[in-house]
Amino acid sequence: MARAYGANASLLAAFETTYGSNPVGDYWKLPFVSTTLGSEQGLIANDLIGLGRDPSAPIRDVIKVEGDIVVPIDVRNIGMWLKALLGSATTTGTGTLTHTFISGKSSLPSISLETGLPDIPAWFVASGVMVNSLQVGFARSGAANATVGLIAQGETKQAVSLDTTPTTRDILRFNQFQGSIKKGGTALGNVVSAQLTYSNNLERIETIRSDGKIDGADPTVASLNGNLEVRFADTQLIDAATNNTPLELTFAYTIDATKRLTFIAHEVYLPKPKLSISGPGGIQATFEWQAAKNVAANKMLTVELLNDVTTY
Repeated sequence: MARAYGANASLLAAFETTYGSNPVGDYWKLPFVSTTLGSEQGLIANDLIGLGRDPSAPIRDVIKVEGDIVVPIDVRNIGMWLKALLGSATTTGTGTLTHTFISGKSSLPSISLETGLPDIPAWFVASGVMVNSLQVGFARSGAANATVGLIAQGETKQAVSLDTTPTTRDILRFNQFQGSIKKGGTALGNVVSAQLTYSNNLERIETIRSDGKIDGADPTVASLNGNLEVRFADTQLIDAATNNTPLELTFAYTIDATKRLTFIAHEVYLPKPKLSISGPGGIQATFEWQAAKNVAANKMLTVELLNDVTTY
């Protein structure tokens, strides 16, 4: 009897023309690290009485299809997740192209995701998938990954794949040592680690349906927040927090002039943290920051991806 192994699993994705309707062909095969996306249907205890002490059969609850996918932050394939998170990009240039994604769009695309387990064989297709959030961490070493939070309308099991010849793109990963953080365009020193999370704060449209699915997931007021853990070497961040002075923070991964991913939080506010001294070692402070819409830029977040991909 065959057993499923993650080493043989596959992930296919395609943007939907109609929410919840799987496209026919033209799927991308995407790299991933792990996934918890899947459907679940809980049980509700039966409330009948008068039939003895042993309970009647439980009642099935609604179907929920959600979860997280951890994906590598790479030069080419990450653009698909950025489009699903923020909407279509504005693309400029020739040869080396700059894809600019911005926050604040009123509507976002949906995708179909197929998780393949060919050892069984079985292919699980999630339809009407919306990207709720993207979390990125910065550290001194290691591989650069992103955690993508997903909400889907439904899931079905297929006997064959939706696309046996999916499109693939060469994988070129960013690494943590290629990361940088700037404040107002100037390198921010003494940063030990950092994290940013953008969320669409999707609202599930839970109408009454015979199939138990949701009608959609609509974006509400977005949020952008994160943290900066720094060695205490100067008071520039403490002063900004004390005075409630907004900052522009830029988080980037750079391989060279033609391969770069940049997150620009245009207006960031820092809380004033407590400084604790626990011993003779260096003193660190953690700033749990929040971002807001910058009036001059007319947006909260800009993401720029430089690569050789023509369009997403």
